Amino acid sequence: MEAIIFYIFSALTLAAGLFILFSKNLIYGAFALFLAFLGVAALYVLAGADFLAVSQIMIYVGGILVLLIFGIMLTQKKKKSDDSTRHNRVEVPTTRKIWGFLTGIGLFGLLLKVILSSDFRMSGEEMSTKSTIKTIGVELMTSHLLPFEIAAILLLVALIGAAYLALNRNPSA
Repeated sequence: MEAIIFYIFSALTLAAGLFILFSKNLIYGAFALFLAFLGVAALYVLAGADFLAVSQIMIYVGGILVLLIFGIMLTQKKKKSDDSTRHNRVEVPTTRKIWGFLTGIGLFGLLLKVILSSDFRMSGEEMSTKSTIKTIGVELMTSHLLPFEIAAILLLVALIGAAYLALNRNPSA
């Protein structure tokens, strides 16, 4: 079962990557990038790197992708319509509605089957051998404390520098 889930998420990640490559619409490409990031995070979970999976979702999906979508939305030019009475609504064809509904029902059924067939009960000892979060936390705060603090100071200096460059330094004001 784990191999099947691996192949599903691998195919999802590859399909999303190909869609990004061949898409002409930037917004659709950004949403495909979202699927690719989630697929990679799922592959990290399957590999036992849960810390990397959470980091992938928080940093790339929560930060980079949101910033990218805002950049796309704020820089696209609005198409002007000659008819001012025309609304900007787009009518979705019925076939697309039917295919969307069937796809949603299919994905819901697949996810429900996976959730119901999973065994979420784990003993504390079993969880500590599978989770990497405790190991990474102990390593960062003991043997790798100096490089961790240097990276934190460098990020702080970069943040202060970016804030200084962003100031409005208009001499006439």
